[in-house]
Amino acid sequence: MSSEATAVHAHGHDTDEHLWDGGTPPFKASYGKLMMWYFLLTDAFTFAGFLIAYGALRFSSPIWPVPDVVFEKIPFFPEVKAPLVFVTFMTFVLIASSVTMVRAVQEGQRENKNGVVFWMFLTILGGATFLSCQAWEWKTLIVDEHTTIHTNPFSAHTEAGHFLEDAHGHPYEAGATAETFREGDGYLIHQDHETGEWIQRAYETESGTKGRLQFGPKAFGALFFFITGFHGFHVFSGVCFLLIIMLNAASGTYVKRKNGYEMVEKIGLYWHFVDLVWVFVFLVFYLL
Repeated sequence: MSSEATAVHAHGHDTDEHLWDGGTPPFKASYGKLMMWYFLLTDAFTFAGFLIAYGALRFSSPIWPVPDVVFEKIPFFPEVKAPLVFVTFMTFVLIASSVTMVRAVQEGQRENKNGVVFWMFLTILGGATFLSCQAWEWKTLIVDEHTTIHTNPFSAHTEAGHFLEDAHGHPYEAGATAETFREGDGYLIHQDHETGEWIQRAYETESGTKGRLQFGPKAFGALFFFITGFHGFHVFSGVCFLLIIMLNAASGTYVKRKNGYEMVEKIGLYWHFVDLVWVFVFLVFYLL
């Protein structure tokens, strides 16, 4: 009887040691990956708050800019109007970089140093391409369209009519066909050919009312530059971290650890999160 009690006690003691020895990571994840998930969760709440605020303001304004008009330009072809084509290309590049990141993690789990370096290089190239595209988009809106956090030249018309001036600010000649607009159409400001000042286009409605189209909601520019800039900062930070980790992998720093290149997997989690957030940014800003 005594020996049986001793055996039970010993068995329970062994079980307690197994549960409390600290050798088993929670959720089968290392401390580093667990902390990365905590960070991504808090960052997700931040982005969610920004996008919800944008959606609330967007649907509360009847003259919010139409995305097909705001984002219709593409590089090298200034006269071509291709709504959302360029931003779709940006999205494709970022999603493709997420695929190359998956391949880098897979090669890391196989302890293939050269494979990790190759696929991480392609991921960095994709991130840099996305940042370059975003810089061009910002340049177009700020320099060419004169969109700022205080001035929004994009809006939506509230009644049908025609413009009294062309897109360059020149009055239409006698007999010339004036450009017309309909309810919901967007517009751009133009530069006055005499003073050089950027002003709203003059118009006349079908009822005979004349005036100049008003600027759109100020919140559009502020929210667009802040939220896309905040996401762009994440992409830029990710590219920097990817570059550092790629150089470490190339130098053999992670070979000695024999842990499946866990650092590559952790930065991969961050990069996938950045890509996923962009999907929601794309939906809210460019499709709604």
